[in-house]
Amino acid sequence: MNTQRAQEIINAPVMINVEYHGIPVYIQDVNEDDETVTIFPLDEMDNTQEVDLTGLVEVGP
Repeated sequence: MNTQRAQEIINAPVMINVEYHGIPVYIQDVNEDDETVTIFPLDEMDNTQEVDLTGLVEVGP
């Protein structure tokens, strides 16, 4: 995924399904400087992590 698409997902009016290494996540913030994102697993909202964009995959229709 690239920074532009990650930002579009954050700004989308509906929830877009995204996974990080097979785990459903919510993208909280995009850091364009080093191409990372702040995410948290949907089942662990307190577990925020900063990860590389390359691990994110948009899932489904």
